[in-house]
Amino acid sequence: MTKADMVTAIAEGSGMTKVQTEKAINLFISTTISALKAEDKVSFIGFGTFSAVTRPARTGRNPQTGAEMQIAAKTSGKFTPGSALKNLFPAPVAPVVVAKPAKTAKAPAKKK
Repeated sequence: MTKADMVTAIAEGSGMTKVQTEKAINLFISTTISALKAEDKVSFIGFGTFSAVTRPARTGRNPQTGAEMQIAAKTSGKFTPGSALKNLFPAPVAPVVVAKPAKTAKAPAKKK
């Protein structure tokens, strides 16, 4: 689903115009980004939580040359799904393995 599809679906479901809906979605996105920059969490009970995660600086390797290089520390956004999303699909059921009976050795056929 694209942003345009989301705008259309929300506009039809809420009775708002597409322009109003797009403004609301853009405001949601900018407000969430501002909260994450301030290192706040944005939580929707049952749906999920947006949070900022900082990864420390580390030493990595250039995949082309294999030379070591420093990778700077970085803060990025993270989404952790809530119970409504975690339980969206039922867990796969492990197949039941039935043991096959052992083959019994047959006596060699007699030559005539």
